[in-house]
Amino acid sequence: MALENLRNLSTSSNRALAIPGLLLLFAVMGCNSNTGPDQHKTWRDYGGGPDQSKFVEVDEINKSNVNQLEVAWFYPTDDNKAYQFNPLIVGNTMYVLAKNNSIVALDATTGKEIWIHANLQGIAYRGLNYWESKDGKDKRLIFQMNNYLQAIDATTGKSILTFGTNGLTDLKLGMGRDPATVSRAQSATPGKIFENLVLLGSAPGENYLSAPGYCRAFDVITGKLVWTFHTIPQPGEFGYDTWPKEAYKYVGGVNTWGEISVDAERGIAYYPLGSPTYDFYGGDRIGSNLFGNSILALDARTGKRLWHFQLVHHDIFDYDFTAAPQLVTVNHDGKKVDAIAVAGKNGSMYAFNRVTGEPLWPIEERPVPPSDVPGEQAWPTQPFQTVLPPFSRQTLNPDDMVPTGLSPEATTAWNSYLSPEERTAWKKRLDTTGRGLYTPLSLTRETIVMPGAHGGATFASALAALAVAFSPSYTTGTVAVTTR
Repeated sequence: MALENLRNLSTSSNRALAIPGLLLLFAVMGCNSNTGPDQHKTWRDYGGGPDQSKFVEVDEINKSNVNQLEVAWFYPTDDNKAYQFNPLIVGNTMYVLAKNNSIVALDATTGKEIWIHANLQGIAYRGLNYWESKDGKDKRLIFQMNNYLQAIDATTGKSILTFGTNGLTDLKLGMGRDPATVSRAQSATPGKIFENLVLLGSAPGENYLSAPGYCRAFDVITGKLVWTFHTIPQPGEFGYDTWPKEAYKYVGGVNTWGEISVDAERGIAYYPLGSPTYDFYGGDRIGSNLFGNSILALDARTGKRLWHFQLVHHDIFDYDFTAAPQLVTVNHDGKKVDAIAVAGKNGSMYAFNRVTGEPLWPIEERPVPPSDVPGEQAWPTQPFQTVLPPFSRQTLNPDDMVPTGLSPEATTAWNSYLSPEERTAWKKRLDTTGRGLYTPLSLTRETIVMPGAHGGATFASALAALAVAFSPSYTTGTVAVTTR
C-alpha cells in the first residue's frame, strides 16, 4: 500500500498540493458551520475540523483541472495492513499510521519521513488528535491505545511523560465498574479537541455487564479527568426514572463509539449515543432508557447537559447513533437557523435547532408492535420523522418480490436473480414474517429487520454538502449520507 499525495498539473498554477486523496474526495462535498477562523482551511482534525464536515477549501482544484491530478509522491507502509486511519496535516507535516501501526510524521511536500513512533499495537485505528498551545511552542498528538490515553510531542515524536502517570491515563478508571472487570474502554475513533480538552466517547462492549459508556473530557496537558456525563443516570440525575432502580450498577453501553461534533464558537459538543446492553433484549432494563440512542448536546467545558432528544426508546434493535452530527445553517420558515442534522442506523434523518434542540420538523410518536419474548417490554411508541424522507429502505414487503413499473431492461435484470418459482416462494414466506421498522425479534416467527444493525448510517457516513459547493456564503446546505 502507499499513502499518496497529489500534484495539480494545471498550466495556470503548476503548484504541488499537499492533500491526501481522502481530502480530495471530500473537498467537493463540503459545508460551513462558521465555527472557527481555520474551519475548512486546514485538515488538522479528524473529520476535517470541529464540525466533522469532511470538507476543506482548495481553490487550486476545480472541475477544469481535476482530471489532470497525478501522484506526486508515495510513502510505503511496509506491511499488509488495511489502514482505516484519517491522516492529519498541520503546516507542512502530515501524520499517518503505517509500518506496523506506527505514527509517522512526513514532509507533506516531499513525502520524506521526519520521525516515527513505532509499533503502537492497540492504537485507536481511525485517527488521533492534534493540539497546540496558543504560542505554538507546545504541540501534541493525543491518542488512545490499549485503554490508555497518551500524548507524544508532535515535533519530535517522543512520549510526553508528564502527561497522566508516567505518560499514561487509565481510561478504565471512573467508568462505574471495578477496573479489573473492564475489558474495553477506548473507542476506535479519536474523540475531539476543544480548547485544552480532549472529548472522548468509548466502546465498552455489547455484552451483559459491560461498562457504561460515559462521555468524558480530559486535560490535554495533565491527562487528568475534567468532567464526566453519566449516560446511564445515577440517583438524583435527570432520566434516572426511565430505568429500573439502580440499573446504572449493571447496565452497560449507551456510549459514543462513533464521531463527536463540536460547535466551537458556542462551546457545544454533540454526542450521538448508542444502545444499552444487551443490544437485542431489554428484559432487565424495562423503561425508555435515557440517554440511550439520543443526540446529546453538552457544554464542552463542563459536561453540563444543554439538551437531548431520544430517537429510539428502549432499543432492542441495535440502532446506535454513530455518524457525526452535521452542523449546517438552513433556511427554515423564512429564517436562517443554525441546525444540526443526525443520520441513524435506522435509515432516518433528523434535524434540530442546534442551540435549543427543538426539531425543525415534527417528530411524532407512533405505535409500534409489541414483543412476544418472555420478560421483554418493547416500548409502545417510537419517534418517526414526518417530513424528511428515509435515506434507506426500511421495510421489505411480499409485493417487493414481484415489482411493477420496471423498464423491460430492469425487468430482465430482476428476473436473472430469481426464477418465477423462487419469487413465489419468497413472497409466500414474507407473508408470514414480522416486518416494518421497530418490529421486535420473535421466538415464534421470522422477523425482517430493515435496515439491519449494520445498515443505515454508521461512523464516517455523514458529511455536510453544499447546494453550491464553493459559494462564499456557505449558508444553504444539504447533508450527504452514505448508507447500506
